[in-house]
Formats: sequence, C-alpha cells, structure tokens
Amino acid sequence: MNIQGSLSVWITILVYVALMVVIGVVAGRRAKSITDLTVGGRNAGAWLSALSYGTAYFSAVMFVGYAGGTGLKFGLWGIAAGVGNAVFGSWLAWKLLARKTRDVSQRLKIQTMPQFFLNRYGSNGMRLFSCIVIFLFLIPYSASVYKGLSSVAEVLLGIDVTICLVIIAVVSALLLLLGGYLVQARADFAQGVIMMFGVALLIFFVFRSEQVGGFSGIAGYAKTDTGLPKLGLDAASGLISLVLMTSFGTWGLPQMIQKYFGIKDDAHAKRGIKISTFFALLVAGGGYFIGSLCHMFFTPDKMPSQDYIVPTILRDVKLPSVLLGVVIVLLLSASVSTLCSITLTASSTFSIDFVKSYKKDMSNKKLKVITKVLCILFVALSYVVANTQTPILDMMSYSWGIISGSFLAPYVLALYSKKLTKGGAWCGILGGFLLALIPASCKVITLFGVTSPAVVDLAGRGPLFACAAMMLSIILCLAGSLIFRNEKDDDNSEFFYNAIVENEQL
Repeated sequence: MNIQGSLSVWITILVYVALMVVIGVVAGRRAKSITDLTVGGRNAGAWLSALSYGTAYFSAVMFVGYAGGTGLKFGLWGIAAGVGNAVFGSWLAWKLLARKTRDVSQRLKIQTMPQFFLNRYGSNGMRLFSCIVIFLFLIPYSASVYKGLSSVAEVLLGIDVTICLVIIAVVSALLLLLGGYLVQARADFAQGVIMMFGVALLIFFVFRSEQVGGFSGIAGYAKTDTGLPKLGLDAASGLISLVLMTSFGTWGLPQMIQKYFGIKDDAHAKRGIKISTFFALLVAGGGYFIGSLCHMFFTPDKMPSQDYIVPTILRDVKLPSVLLGVVIVLLLSASVSTLCSITLTASSTFSIDFVKSYKKDMSNKKLKVITKVLCILFVALSYVVANTQTPILDMMSYSWGIISGSFLAPYVLALYSKKLTKGGAWCGILGGFLLALIPASCKVITLFGVTSPAVVDLAGRGPLFACAAMMLSIILCLAGSLIFRNEKDDDNSEFFYNAIVENEQL
C-alpha cells in the first residue's frame, strides 16, 4: 500500500474513533444509574435493540474465523451457516424470546441472567454459579474477538497486531466507561449501519473481482469438487453442528438475552424481528458467502490458515484505499460492539450478582465504579487469552458451548412452562456444563504438551459438543422437573409469572 493509500485508511479509522468518542460523550451524560449502565433504562427502540443485538452477534470472529474456516471445509455449503444465523439465530429467536423476556424482565426489574434464574427458581446458589460461569467462560469468546482482528491488522494494514488490539481495547473501554449500555446501544446503531454498508460493498467488489468473475464464475465454481464438495457423514455432521451452534447457541448467551431486557415496549419488540433478521441475512450471509469463495482465490498449496483466509481475499481483491478503510472500520465496528456487549454483560453480572450479594448495603454509585473496574479487568484478561495458540473457531465454540449448554434450557423453557422446578433446572445446567466442558478441558491439556490423537481430536470438536450439551440440557431439565419437585417450586412459578416489582433489583 502506498503512502497516500495508507493515509486514507488511517483517516477513515480516525473518523470512526472520533465518532465513537462523540457518541460516548453525548450519550454517556444520560447514564445516571446502574440500570442505565446495564439495560439502558429499559427504553431502547426497535432499531437500537435490533442493531445492538446484531452487532453483538457478528464480529470479526464471524468474518475472519468462521467464514474462512467454513469456506475452506465446505465451499459454498458454508453459506448455510449465514442463512441459519438469520433464520434461527435472529428471526426465530426474536419471535419466540424477545417479547416474553422483555415482559418478565420489566415486571420483575431483572437486569442479568443470574437474576432471571433467582426469580424463576428461587435459588441463590444457581444465581452465584451462573454468575461465575458467565464471567469466566465469556473470556475465551472475548479473546476470539481480539484474535480475529489480529489477522486483519497483519494482512490488510501490515502493522504489528498490538496496535490494532490496543485500538479496539481503548475504544471498547471508552464506550463502557462513559456510559455502558446507553452509550453502547447508540454506538451499535452507528456501527450497525457501517456494517451493513460495508458488507454490501464487499460483496459487490468480491463478486466482480477477476478471481470470481460474477455469476458465470460462481456457476462454474459450483460444479467443482471444492465449490460444492460431496459431504460425507463426518463433514455433514460438522457443518450441521456449526450451523446449530452459531444459530441456537445465541439463545442461551447472556449478552444476547440482555438486549431483550432493554426493549422499550411490545410494539418495538415486534418491529425488531424484521430488522434483526434483515441485518443477519445481509451481514452473516455476506460474510459466509465471501469465505465460501476461498478456493477461487487460492490453490490448495497456497491456501492460508483459516484465520487468514478472508483477510487475504480482501487484500487480493485490491480494494480502493477508502473502501479498504471502510472494511477495516467494519471489522473494528463489529468487534468493538461485540466486545462491549460481552464485557458489560460479564462485568455487570459479576458485580451485581456476586459482589452485591455479599455486600448488600453497597451504594449504586460504588457498584457502578466496581462494574467499570471489572470491565477493564475483563478486557485485559481477554487480551492475555488471545495470545494463546488457539484457533478462533475453537475459542468461540468452547465459550458458546459451555454457556449455552448450561443455561439455554432453564432460560428458554422457563418462558413457556410453569412446570419447571429448581431441581430440574440444576440437572439441565450441570449436565450441559459438564458435557460442553470436555473439548475445552482437552484443549487445556494440549497446552501442557499432551498430544494424544484422541485428546487433540476432542479439543477440535467444540461445535459438536456444544450442540449435544444444549440438547442434553433440555432433556435433563424436563426429566429432572418430573423427578425433583417440592412445594416451593409452585410459589416460585407463581411469583415469576404474575408478580410485579416496583424497584430495580440489585
């Protein structure tokens, strides 16, 4: 890249950073309470909620790690992941979860997922366990966001990855420190617009590139063994588990569920269904589409590692300097919004549900300070984990598998069934947690030098175990509720579905 082109890219990045600072300062003035910090005062409209959900869903992890990895393994079949994310992870999730979650969270003044469990099942132990699991196991997901940007910085900017990581960490910390959810939701709106605009331009330039050659080129590519490969049982199960994990896995992730808490009213929740679905179809579908074309750009002996496939495609397309800046800002936007959502969810959950539970007389002002300090600590821990030699897809699957495998069933089923019990919820949580923990534990073992083929193989099967954990959790949750029941379960159910709480819970 020449000096003039490099200057254009950096100017574009600086404009983006300046925009985030302005949004942070202006919106941050309205963040007065811990409720404003965590759920934005429960006053977010359809566009703010839907784009905040979408930008938390898709980051550089999807564009870089998942799009490249699925394109490498499955060719054009990889687009199924993007379509699945739009249909199941956005449309169906909003259709089934948004309005009911908004209703119960506003009636009972719930701010976090552990509070949800406390109100539904009357278990403080479940509240503390879920709080610790969420904080610890969102760190690998956050680290995968860092790692996704490192390959972009190296390939497209030609700079030390540390510089790019510092940019995302500083911008994310700034948005969180200035006002939390209020600032984040408004920043996400701007970043969501950038992402839609950027992805549309990317598709256009990649589609018309000399390597692809438009419709005729893709038609020819689809006839090759790499374009539409024949999927054996192992490959098909891998693709299906990937689609299911990245689509239904969001149903149990606290940073996604928390977006429903802040929706203003039922009408905005309804409108959010269409907005979030369109956003996911464009952004996820476009991202996976670009990754699916990787065999048109590289021969097998020249194929980059999966975390570098998409950045290298974007470099080889030879985008105009300004558009290259937009692409980098797109990835920064996606990553900053996701990192903010993860960090705020993990930190506020830990401060409200763990720290506050032991210091009940703590003032809201002090609780806000502790939450912001935890945000900085979480960002730092994520950076440390990002420097381990772990592929993006693996880190994300460990995080999604353990958290959704533990909490999807007791959360989703509780919205529709009054018959769930505390004992059944514990069965689902522990069963899903232990099963999803297997590949993550195997990965930790390999870091200590264990290279047994069985251990290495298990470490790479995060998506499969994530899906199995979610299904097992549902089965155990329902079966356990039939076996373990006491009189307090009926009281908890009655409170959850009918009570109205006047003051915010902490």
